Amino acid sequence: MWDNALPSFLIGLREGLEAGLVVSVLVATLVRSGHRSRLPHVWTGVLAAVGLSMGFGAVLTFTSAGLSGQAQEAFGGALSVVAVAFVTAMVFWMRRSARSFSGEIKEKVTAALGMGSGVLVVTSFLAVGREGLETALFLWTTGQTAGESAAGPLVGAGAGLLLATVVCWGLYRRVLHLNLTRFFTYTGAALIVIASGVLGYGLRDLQEGGVLPGATTYAFDLSAGIDSGTWYATLLSGTLNLTPQMTWLQVMAYGAYLAVVMTLFVRGVRGTDAPVAARPVPAASATSASVAEPAAPRPAAACGRRLPRWVLPVAALAAPSLIAGVLVAVGDAKPASAATVTVSAAHCGKGFTTPKPGRQSFQVRNSGSRTVEAYLIDPATAAVYGEAEGIAPGTTRTLIATIGGGSYAWRCVPTSGQAVTSAAVRVTGGGTVRAVLPVSEKDLAAPLAAYRAYVQRGLALLLTRTRTLQDDIEAGRLDRARKDWLPAHEQYASLGAAYGTFGDFDAEINGTTAGLPDGVKDSGFTGFHRVEYGLWHGEPAGSLARAARQLTADVAALRKDFPHQDFNPGDLPLRTHEILEGTLQQELTGATEYGSGTGLATAEANIKGTRELLGLLRPLIDKRDPKVSPSVGSWLRRTERLLLSARRGDGRWTPVGELPAATRQKLDGAMGQLLEELAPIPDLLEIRKSA
Repeated sequence: MWDNALPSFLIGLREGLEAGLVVSVLVATLVRSGHRSRLPHVWTGVLAAVGLSMGFGAVLTFTSAGLSGQAQEAFGGALSVVAVAFVTAMVFWMRRSARSFSGEIKEKVTAALGMGSGVLVVTSFLAVGREGLETALFLWTTGQTAGESAAGPLVGAGAGLLLATVVCWGLYRRVLHLNLTRFFTYTGAALIVIASGVLGYGLRDLQEGGVLPGATTYAFDLSAGIDSGTWYATLLSGTLNLTPQMTWLQVMAYGAYLAVVMTLFVRGVRGTDAPVAARPVPAASATSASVAEPAAPRPAAACGRRLPRWVLPVAALAAPSLIAGVLVAVGDAKPASAATVTVSAAHCGKGFTTPKPGRQSFQVRNSGSRTVEAYLIDPATAAVYGEAEGIAPGTTRTLIATIGGGSYAWRCVPTSGQAVTSAAVRVTGGGTVRAVLPVSEKDLAAPLAAYRAYVQRGLALLLTRTRTLQDDIEAGRLDRARKDWLPAHEQYASLGAAYGTFGDFDAEINGTTAGLPDGVKDSGFTGFHRVEYGLWHGEPAGSLARAARQLTADVAALRKDFPHQDFNPGDLPLRTHEILEGTLQQELTGATEYGSGTGLATAEANIKGTRELLGLLRPLIDKRDPKVSPSVGSWLRRTERLLLSARRGDGRWTPVGELPAATRQKLDGAMGQLLEELAPIPDLLEIRKSA
């Protein structure tokens, strides 16, 4: 993700330095003129500008999130073009104004002092706000190009702004000397190159959003021979927005913008390179001058022979293409046809030749008339190296896999009919690559049967305990009912993996007030938590007995119905993660707390249910990845120890809300890590048709 950080770092540094210099000049002018008491007005305007910029970024983010996929592409593309316009204007403005904007700011401050504090606030707000809005727009645009790896642009921008702050402080304190004219010239040229890439990316978004034509008219398409995940492709994409596949509109806009704007920029720089005599700086204004008035450049005679004006724009235009060409050659790209594999219900793997070791990208095209699941497998064991599911007729999907030494073949599974396997090829060299041994419904049949039996026994015990709870309440023994409530509820919680098959019974037996208009008074609030609320909030036995009888009746109905409920075998591995994911979101946040303070006891019961399920699935897990079970077991024990430490000597549990902050953080962290260790299991045990 850090390949996307450079453009944001550059814009953060440059815009931060511009805004920082403005603030420095404002502060220095007020201090020099004896108006130090007016400094809070400057900071008020600065903070307001920062808030406006952050709000603008939030508006862009939430506006985009509320649009459809195609509308998001069009919205992002339009803003990318606007961002390029702003950056271009900013580059040329600073090239012209670098020498004189200090004096302009001083004049505005002098005028503001004579018109009141409000004008000074507005002056600082407008001076900084413009830079802030430009920064927010450009960062949002570069964040869009980074996709899910937006942390890189954010960190890059933060680093640039931090460095700009340090530079401005150094200039203000006269401990740092910087030729600002030269700095803004070099960074301006770099931003023009980056902006050309942003323009191409924005136009591509507009094409995909249906605003501009030519979305499938490619100037070049190297996607079959270049893996977009390689370091060099990521670097070019993140910094210059050069991608393996670009349309003619992108390429022409990229080249035209870079050639025209860079030529004008260089011509303007040459026009301002005439020698300028250094002006004497009064001692009283030394601080201000050091901030905003850079030293004049040396006379041309001292600079040696100048290059022709056309050299820099031509070099800037040629450099990205030259770098891309060199890296493509180094990457040993192969023609698109070599990486294209044709699949169908009748023929599988046509065009597949012995691949080279390393990360490979295959274009899998369905040439048949039926939807096909395509798998790259080890023909000896049927272990899966990569998969492309649901390839419709006439469409192409990309399958990326890492190739090591071993045998490889394609297996095609149509929506109806028999699976077809291609001829195998042997790859020599390369490291060892682990493939996933596929799981079939037959493999999960025995664990599923054992788990159903476990749940059936658990429901029988649950019914016994809910009847005991009902008897306590009907007899008016509420103290005893409060003791018997927890064992009954823990028993239900230990059956967590079956929640998906309980259907409406789960809401009736263990539902909360979420979504109920009248909360705890709503007639739809039933089950364990309804009884819990009544027991711990002083409800008399007479009115609570009805809720207890309803709970027992619902449990009895569930026990009778469960043997006939459908349990998808593919759901079994999912429950290994989902039970405790729900625990982290519900019990460990207090969301299911209605007076008993036993959320941690319920969490411990959920761990018991997860452990039962893992025991049944462990042979399948260990056969596919022997490292998973030991790691999961270690974090299960660690999390359970933290839970049990909250159990008091008298058997009662500490409510979640009363846990010390450090203990709660440890518990949340342990549960989060346990979920990370459990996360691979659903993928390992996913039912695949290649089995």
